[in-house]
Amino acid sequence: MNKTLYVSITLVSLVMGLMMALQFRTAGRVDSGVPYDRVQLLTTELKQLEKEYANLLIEASDLEEKVAKAEKGRPEASQAVFDELVKVRQLAGMTKLEGPGVEVNLAPIRREPEQGDNLFTVRDEDLLRVVNELRASGAEALAINGQRIISTSEIRLAGSFIDINLTRISPPYSVLAIGSADQLESGLLIKGGLVDTMRDWGVSVTVTKKPSLVIPAYNHRIHLEYAKPLKEAQ
Repeated sequence: MNKTLYVSITLVSLVMGLMMALQFRTAGRVDSGVPYDRVQLLTTELKQLEKEYANLLIEASDLEEKVAKAEKGRPEASQAVFDELVKVRQLAGMTKLEGPGVEVNLAPIRREPEQGDNLFTVRDEDLLRVVNELRASGAEALAINGQRIISTSEIRLAGSFIDINLTRISPPYSVLAIGSADQLESGLLIKGGLVDTMRDWGVSVTVTKKPSLVIPAYNHRIHLEYAKPLKEAQ
């Protein structure tokens, strides 16, 4: 074999070997650079987006069906309006709902005197964090100690108590959420997440998946003083 050709083949092999080694090292760094918790979080977000997309498809199909009914005649149109009213009442929290989900119980951990006091008891902002986490994980309906949570519900500290919908509640606190039980549980129990943090602070938190939950309707009056329907331009 020609000496020049031999040297060329050797150099090409060496360069290819270096390139392959660099590629494997780079891939290894990328894989090791993504924490497991981040992968789990992205997986949960992907499932939520897929669920929202499926819901939008169902909503589009439902609206097309209502339009078709409205085009057939007055009885069909009336039924379409009634069905839409029922749906709106459900979304607004005005009807009792049933479905699978999770029950989250929160209470201060009672320690022996020699172990020291808790950092704090369960606060209004802790309940708000739990509600927000459940909503982000796909909760479709929520209630705390029998109080339905809707868009206008307040969760605030009033003296030594917590008020929800202007109703005083006291510990232990039970948060009910209807939705995918696995997804709701995963959102709360993610490593280093909300539940782990609250437990470190001295709050007992238990998350239990339920095959069926009943969430009550919102039973308070809703009064809008300043918000008015926007009138369409002529």
